[in-house]
Amino acid sequence: MPELPTSALPVRVDAPTERRYAPSTDLDLLDTRQILRVINEADRTVAEAVGAVLDPLAVVVEDAVAALQRGNRVHYVGAGTSGRLGVLDAAELPPTFNAPPSWFCAHIAGGPGALLAAVEDAEDDVEGGAEELARCARTGDVVVGIAASGRTPYVLGALRAAGELGCRTALIAANPDADAAAWVDVFIGVDTGPEVITGSTRMKAATAQKLLLNAFSSAVMVRLGRVFSNFMIDMVPTNAKLRGRMLNILVEATGHDEEDCRRTLDAAGGDLRAALVALLAGREVAAARGALAGHGNRVRDAVASLTE
Repeated sequence: MPELPTSALPVRVDAPTERRYAPSTDLDLLDTRQILRVINEADRTVAEAVGAVLDPLAVVVEDAVAALQRGNRVHYVGAGTSGRLGVLDAAELPPTFNAPPSWFCAHIAGGPGALLAAVEDAEDDVEGGAEELARCARTGDVVVGIAASGRTPYVLGALRAAGELGCRTALIAANPDADAAAWVDVFIGVDTGPEVITGSTRMKAATAQKLLLNAFSSAVMVRLGRVFSNFMIDMVPTNAKLRGRMLNILVEATGHDEEDCRRTLDAAGGDLRAALVALLAGREVAAARGALAGHGNRVRDAVASLTE
């Protein structure tokens, strides 16, 4: 890997996010509704930009699935807004998919304190990023760097250490021409273009990062069998809303009435997978559990084995 920058400054003025966005040059002269309209019109371009980088994203999804199946982990690394988005995505996976908390580990420059207050100089700590990953990652892990500029020192330091450890590395950047593209296994350079407020990458660049992380982790969970049809089947029913959703999933997925679904779910001890298989296959919960155990805990395969 070439020598890493020791600071994110000076910012490259030719980077897409540092150029001026022509429709917003008179932003300070507009009324409130006009300001919001300019921002909204700019935001509409983000989904299309994300759609252009789905091929490299799919590679990272497959890398992550393979890593988790063999007992490795996925790491997110970022600074500022990018780091907070990584923490947010990782935090949502255990309650949504009942994913073990150890599967996704988020690292943010400046540590936990940076979640609530900016620690602006932390992003320049190349060695801090390297030390964090060297301490937490191991061979075979997948490390996803998140950096709008594509050159944040903390992130690049972490990716360097990850590569030296034998991890698979990826970088999500809002700069398609970032030099770091040559330093990682997979580069995802999403072209979100200039920001409505010049250089404010908490806007379109961050929106693209959120979309990419949503798609990435959701696809990983689907590929790991934690979704049946388009239903979350491993969520943790920690509140009334989620308990109601679990019952609704059973009704929608099986076509059985609510009373029958509630009875089966109770018999399964709240195990939605077992209740699904029992109702779809027309078998007892014990048979459903056995079929799941023999077919990688996958609902469709378990049902097929009981109905052949």
